[in-house]
This record gives sequence, C-alpha cells and structure tokens, in this order.
Amino acid sequence: MKLPIIKHLTGFIEENDEDFVVETIETLEALTEIPSLKDEELDVIGELISNMYGALEVDKMIKEGSSKKAALNDFMKRVLGSIDK
Repeated sequence: MKLPIIKHLTGFIEENDEDFVVETIETLEALTEIPSLKDEELDVIGELISNMYGALEVDKMIKEGSSKKAALNDFMKRVLGSIDK
C-alpha cells in the first residue's frame, strides 16, 4: 500500500462518490479471473485493489469524525502493525 495513492483516492472519493471506487474494485477483481494474466499483472491489480480498499477505510474514518491526516496516519499504523506481526 502506498500512502500517496491512498491520499489521492481519498480526495477523489471526497470530490465524487465512493461508489466509483467500489465499482472499480469490482471490475479489477473480475479481471483477476482471466487465466492468461501473468503474475506481475496480478500483482499490479492486487496493489491497486489494496490501495482502493485502504482509501475506502480512510474515508470511513473521516466520516466518523477523524481529520484526514489522523485517519491516514492511523490507517498506515494499523497496516504496518499487521505486517510486523
């Protein structure tokens, strides 16, 4: 996951609607079922999906009252904490 991408996507969600991101995730997930995709291509699609789910989670935290900066920092701490375990 990359914080600049999540931050950018969070801004996109604020300006538009989260439904665009949800539908994009569904489309990318459908693409992963293509049997001829190479591992590298699947990795890129997976990274995009992860960043989009991250942006949705940050957006949810903002809607619950966190500032954008706090939500991004808290989310990344959770991600890094889960990697360390």
